Amino acid sequence: MVDMVAKPAKPTENFKTDSNIPVKRVYNRKDLAKYNSSRRDEEPGKYPFTRGLYPNMYRERVWTMRQYSGFGSAEETNKRFKFLLDHGQTGLSLAFDLPTQTGRDSDDPQSEGEVGRTGVAISSIKDMMTCFDGIPLDKVSTSMTINSTASTLLSLYITVAESQSVPPDQLRGTTQNDILKEYIARNTYIYPPKPSMRLIGDMIEYCSKKVPQWYPISISGYHMREAGCNAVQELAFTFANAIEYIETCISRGMKVDDFAPRLSFFFCCTMEFFEEIAKFRAARRIYAKIMKERFRAKDPKSMHLRFHVQTSGESLTAQQVDNNIVRVTTEALAAVLGGCQSLHTNSRDEALALPTEESVKVALRTQQIIASETGVVKTVDPMAGSYYVEYLTGKIEEEVNKYLKKIDRMGGAMVAVEKGFFQEEIRNNAYQLKKEIDENKRVIVGVNKYQDAHDVEPKLNKIDQEIENRQIARLKELKSSRDRTKVDQALSQLQKAAEKDDENLMPHIINAVKNYSTLGEISSTLRTVFGRYEPKISF
Repeated sequence: MVDMVAKPAKPTENFKTDSNIPVKRVYNRKDLAKYNSSRRDEEPGKYPFTRGLYPNMYRERVWTMRQYSGFGSAEETNKRFKFLLDHGQTGLSLAFDLPTQTGRDSDDPQSEGEVGRTGVAISSIKDMMTCFDGIPLDKVSTSMTINSTASTLLSLYITVAESQSVPPDQLRGTTQNDILKEYIARNTYIYPPKPSMRLIGDMIEYCSKKVPQWYPISISGYHMREAGCNAVQELAFTFANAIEYIETCISRGMKVDDFAPRLSFFFCCTMEFFEEIAKFRAARRIYAKIMKERFRAKDPKSMHLRFHVQTSGESLTAQQVDNNIVRVTTEALAAVLGGCQSLHTNSRDEALALPTEESVKVALRTQQIIASETGVVKTVDPMAGSYYVEYLTGKIEEEVNKYLKKIDRMGGAMVAVEKGFFQEEIRNNAYQLKKEIDENKRVIVGVNKYQDAHDVEPKLNKIDQEIENRQIARLKELKSSRDRTKVDQALSQLQKAAEKDDENLMPHIINAVKNYSTLGEISSTLRTVFGRYEPKISF
């Protein structure tokens, strides 16, 4: 009979978390003395919110369940949205194709082969109308993963809502709109940093007055984590970027308590289970202290770290894709135990293609099972009091603050980005992770251990090339049938406003989309004034 029991680790083996925090054999009260002495009676819903933003957390209301959607045409995306809403999803999450993300229309020669591939193609108000046809925007919240062109996509969304007789002050949702992490890790930037920061400031200021229930920015650690940084770096770099955005708004004369309650965050959740739970607990505490001590916020809502979590796409494997269901479940549970407000669970086949409806449904059911069957929603912060989790929470806070002080000494996040500090830190950590996998020091089931020579590729979602052809044809029809004089006037007004340093561009962008200016035309107009960002390449 084959012995299937795994061999125990050697007692002398040096264990570390993914963030290189040494892990002892066992933890006890003494390990918490440094970090926990003043927090033994901390309550959920009270500063510094380590144990949760709200007193009752999921006992009162479970997290928003979002599934990242958007692919191919606006029609197909509309069908997927309705499918997910029919199966119990409670919020929409919209992905855009690369041309849309980088400010190009679908008929741009540089868009060829990319239309509708990584998300939905949105070039005009007609596309946005189709995308949300039959979906009442006063009843759903919508998260849009868009950055460089976020101001245009929000303008399109506001215009669609007005066509449904829904005023802007009733809209709920989020635009990602985090440009600093684009320069650091993701690279779908258009303009140089300074004008990009101006657009973000314009959006935050405009939303604080006109779209008060909207989160105009989701400051994102997710993409930096997927690029290779660890949990400590994810928090440190995200909060450094947040400080830069907050200072930008304050420099415009805005009061912190007027806009801070509508700032949101987006984090990754990977497989290091206890460290991830501790990361989210530490994150709330760190941010609350930043807002209270650094920015002198008075409103408790300004100190709330509201965050969405997505399970790690990087942790998914193309081999033995059903294993990804287990990975996603583990990561989702850690996010919930860490107290997230919103959660996206990846689908089993996303290492190979955009997910099928079947895979998306399994991913959504994963959240529903956690919420309905596990009992984790019955009590607030059930991991509190674990010596190990409490130690990690304190240790992560300590290490994050070291990074933040170092970035402050450099001159802040913008300077750190320009110097390539974040990028180099991420590259170094990513290299070490890859090296550990290659040397079998880090086990990835189905990849470097427990391989299956007969692994069968699942049925995949394929994008029909005809979608691109139809999208281009529709766009050309729009351009030929609209009032070109009104388009030119709207774009001219936008350009004149962009040439001024102190004029908010949002009303001009909204005017442009209402007059059927396309996303590519708006981006081109702004590029005329702002220029295009060209990263410095060093060898």
